[in-house]
Amino acid sequence: MNISMVFYLLGKVLLYEGILLGLPLAVSLGYREFASTQAFLLTILLCIGGGLLLSLKKPKKNVFYLKEGLVITSLSWIVISIMGSLPFLVTGAITNPIDALFETVSGFTTTGASILSNVEVLPKSILFWRSFTNWIGGMGVLVFLLVLTPLKGGSHTNLMKAESPGPQVEKLVPKTQSTAAILYGIYIALTLLQIVFLWLGKMPLFDAVNAAMSTAGTGGFGIKNTSMADYSPYIQMVVSVFMILFGVNFTFYFLLLCRKFKRALIMEEVRWYFVVILCACTIITWNIMPLYRGIGEAFRHALFQVGSVITTTGFSTDDFNLWPQVSKTILVLLMFVGACAGSTGGGIKISRFVTLFKTVRKETSNLLHPSRVGKLSNDGKSVPHEVVRAINVFMVAYILIFSASVLLISFDNLDLVTNFTAVTATLNNIGPGLEQVGPLGNYSVFSAGSKLVLIFDMLAGRLELFPILLLFVRETWRKF
Repeated sequence: MNISMVFYLLGKVLLYEGILLGLPLAVSLGYREFASTQAFLLTILLCIGGGLLLSLKKPKKNVFYLKEGLVITSLSWIVISIMGSLPFLVTGAITNPIDALFETVSGFTTTGASILSNVEVLPKSILFWRSFTNWIGGMGVLVFLLVLTPLKGGSHTNLMKAESPGPQVEKLVPKTQSTAAILYGIYIALTLLQIVFLWLGKMPLFDAVNAAMSTAGTGGFGIKNTSMADYSPYIQMVVSVFMILFGVNFTFYFLLLCRKFKRALIMEEVRWYFVVILCACTIITWNIMPLYRGIGEAFRHALFQVGSVITTTGFSTDDFNLWPQVSKTILVLLMFVGACAGSTGGGIKISRFVTLFKTVRKETSNLLHPSRVGKLSNDGKSVPHEVVRAINVFMVAYILIFSASVLLISFDNLDLVTNFTAVTATLNNIGPGLEQVGPLGNYSVFSAGSKLVLIFDMLAGRLELFPILLLFVRETWRKF
């Protein structure tokens, strides 16, 4: 274990966090929120001071392997969340340290679950910081570090594998650092495009920037207590479209930019993603039509909520807790499905379900024809056995973590639907669930112990389980 490299990169992460905190600091100065200015200045000084202390001495050996990449990834997300919670505590926006950590982890992991019942009383700089954590976490903290930090050997690839969502990490170009830069370029361009469309819909610029950052990161932190319900139908449709766009595998956009239309169109995951959205919208629109004034309004709410849930954004235009059981059941199922691999969305991912269904079909066929040698393929390429095995192991770990989490938070004696959907919403990085954690509720109903369980779920879900689980393996620390 290259411990010196672990601490060096943790220092770099802290330095970059200190730099990024300059944006909410500028917002606090612009709105003359002096208490927030002091909070952000203090946090910046602590981040830069800690970062310099850890990264001052450059490691002699600056190449590391996947195990170091997994440890660095987990520790980085924990450290930035702890430091990112300080502005909430120092300003008094949140007075309980566990609540502040919950809110910050929820932001960085793009979950959008909140313990706040009234966000509209918060200073604008704090609102901006909440949305900005969604944006930072959407593409990944270490992907940003990869763009700016030169590393040797396969170190870039090991970091990207450790943090990127999905069963496989695909390089868009030969150099991983260039791939990270391309991904961020697409990410920034789509964010700016959404801001323009929202502004054209007469949305205040501050609201538009916050909404775009939360949409881009598929985080769903809103600046109004009613989320997106108070905005015009045009703005709701813009947000719906961009939520769905940010749930698409970014490789698809890269192929379109390179005019490789044939390769883009054969991406099975993207095709299934849109098929699932279309089917869910059709059924829910039909199911909720009696609740609204015509099919147009019903479709708008159905599209928004389906897009919000499948991309794990967590915005809402209405209290879907009051929708018929069929619609609520579909939304809960979509919470598990999630968006595409290689997007900013969470959940199990469409690509894993496609591979699992193909595996079941292959095994069923083998029972009928034992001598037949069947192969799995996606997008015309053979799926390696290692990938299938990794998906199977992921699903087992997912079920075990999910079950343990529901059991642990049940000691708070809340109803089963609340507990079940709270774990579903945090482990899949969605935000709102049903009943007490529905669109009009929040997570303040849980005890401190349950919040820690849900914090773990948010981190585990965002990091694809294994990087965070590695911290609890004794062998990991023996290597130190």
